[in-house]
Amino acid sequence: MKRTFLALAVLGLLAGCGRDGGGNTPAAPAANAEFQKTLQQRLLDAKTGEVIEIPAGRYAFDRSLSLRVNGVTIRGAGKDKTVLSFKGQKSGAEGLIVNADNFTLENLAIEDSKGDGLKVNEGENIIIRGVRVEWTNGPDTDNGAYGLYPVQSKNVLIEDSVVIGASDAGIYVGQSQNIVVRRNRAERNVAGIEIENCIGADVHDNVATENTGGILVFNMPDLPQPGHTTRVFNNNIFKNNTDNFGRKGTAVASVPAGSGVVIMSNDDVEIFGNEVSDNKTANVIIASHYSAGYEGKYKPAPTFDPYPERIYVHDNKFSGGGDSPDGLELKALKLAMFGLGGHLPDVMWDGYVNTKRTEGPQICIQGASGVINADGPNKNKNPKSDAAPFNCKLEPLPPVTLQLG
Repeated sequence: MKRTFLALAVLGLLAGCGRDGGGNTPAAPAANAEFQKTLQQRLLDAKTGEVIEIPAGRYAFDRSLSLRVNGVTIRGAGKDKTVLSFKGQKSGAEGLIVNADNFTLENLAIEDSKGDGLKVNEGENIIIRGVRVEWTNGPDTDNGAYGLYPVQSKNVLIEDSVVIGASDAGIYVGQSQNIVVRRNRAERNVAGIEIENCIGADVHDNVATENTGGILVFNMPDLPQPGHTTRVFNNNIFKNNTDNFGRKGTAVASVPAGSGVVIMSNDDVEIFGNEVSDNKTANVIIASHYSAGYEGKYKPAPTFDPYPERIYVHDNKFSGGGDSPDGLELKALKLAMFGLGGHLPDVMWDGYVNTKRTEGPQICIQGASGVINADGPNKNKNPKSDAAPFNCKLEPLPPVTLQLG
């Protein structure tokens, strides 16, 4: 089976006619059709410990690929050399869907899938390395929702990857535990990188630019696991000003264009050591579920906590931003408080507080140009620009330790 697989791959490369924009030789249509069948069969027949290598080339697929065997590695020749194109996809949603443990995907590209690029569901010990997921037509509501999408998984590493054009989140990790997202680039997505309802995540040394929102740390009410303990550090988060092209009714459709870091309803979040600049609404937004406009769309469980608490923003380098906020309410807020030529301060908090907790929200801000309390509970009638209530410190959060053995 391995010999046949490699022979077909080489046949596809030799039979190519012309080159794509990246300089790769595309496989001929007949060879592509056979390659698709052979690759899917190889995934179905895979054994634990097997490495499936895909040579350089552009390969077209009209249906999803799937893997359900533990301990498999899929490896290409490089994220700009081995390209799996789903532009003509007729069947399935994802490019590749994986329900397996000890899975590695590396050094290839997934382009133009009908739905998510890569989805990993209920996996443990997941490595995604050197992968590019892209919708080549640019930002579009009809693009797939998620680029790299591990969900309900444990011990997840995403590194050295690129995601462009997702209509929800480029890199999304949801309802998972023990996560490291590092050295990636997310651009022209609605959300560049999103950590949602996760426990224990380190997001560092990434670049997030030209998204609607750069890096999001969310808790949603209709998911089984509440999230907490996320560190966002040493990232470059700049010019995330792309108009929101998320599908109406989705959570990210409410994210204002021009958002650098957005924390919503999550607890124990530490934002430090980042360069955050030129995000036109605000460099950092801290908000509750009540500011997202979800009333009537979700039925929160009685145990859901909508308030962000124990948020520590410190030792970041901020510049620019806040000069042209998205939406009439925020524009009016900026104009009323800072004038036509002014700008919102680096950090904006919606002002919602759990009055049943005597210790308060414990939002601590160090080293920002200022903090605005938008007074969301009173429909922004009495906003305050006063950093003094936020002049505090919290204990640093522990680093994430992955156990990928």
